[in-house]
Amino acid sequence: MPLLVVVLLTKFPGDLFGVSQQVLGVSIFLAASLTDLLDGMLARSRGQVTTLGILLDPIADKLLISAALISLVENHLAPAWAVVIIIGREFAVSGFRSIAAAEGVHIPASRAGKLKMVSQVCAITLLILGSEMSGATQGDSLAPVQGSALPFFKAVIAKIGHESLSFADYKILSYGAGRAMLWIVVFSSIYSMVGYFRQFYGKLRDRIQVRQRRRLRLMARRRARRIARLKDVGPEPSPSPSDI
Repeated sequence: MPLLVVVLLTKFPGDLFGVSQQVLGVSIFLAASLTDLLDGMLARSRGQVTTLGILLDPIADKLLISAALISLVENHLAPAWAVVIIIGREFAVSGFRSIAAAEGVHIPASRAGKLKMVSQVCAITLLILGSEMSGATQGDSLAPVQGSALPFFKAVIAKIGHESLSFADYKILSYGAGRAMLWIVVFSSIYSMVGYFRQFYGKLRDRIQVRQRRRLRLMARRRARRIARLKDVGPEPSPSPSDI
């Protein structure tokens, strides 16, 4: 993750080791995403799942995605409001799972959550490939177009089949597809968060209510015992003058 942030946020005058920043950034991001996927598969297939791995795996996933998205916002490649929704969803789901784990309930990953993860990887990859990194200075927008990418995207689509596309056209295609994919990420994030909350509320509501009723019954029994004890003992007699 730190290596990815350095590559995405450091402006170099040219290519790095003969490789463009876009390709290097995408390579690091995809390698990290692939290892994040493979380590869980290997652990489950070999029976080497550990409590530490269960805790660290989702944290590593969220840190990687958050670092990439925040870097895209810094480079003016992604809108901040969309990134706030995506990262906020991660905090909310982590909170649901933490409370559920404390109650002994496991909330598995949903299909919407998996779709969200795949769409995130695709969106980030397309936005990085469609950026203008080489030669840019700090604070510049690295987007290949200014304003909405939709008109430029439509113009490039219209060229397909009629004339050859330039390297700039491919960047516009990649950037436009990445922005479109980002909308899918936002909607899938909201949808999956609602699904996780339904699972969370449905599984924990009865358990919490049962525990609450038990606690209230226990308190009522203790109160009844104290009252009965006071009745059996009776009021404490007042001292007589001779005792004084």
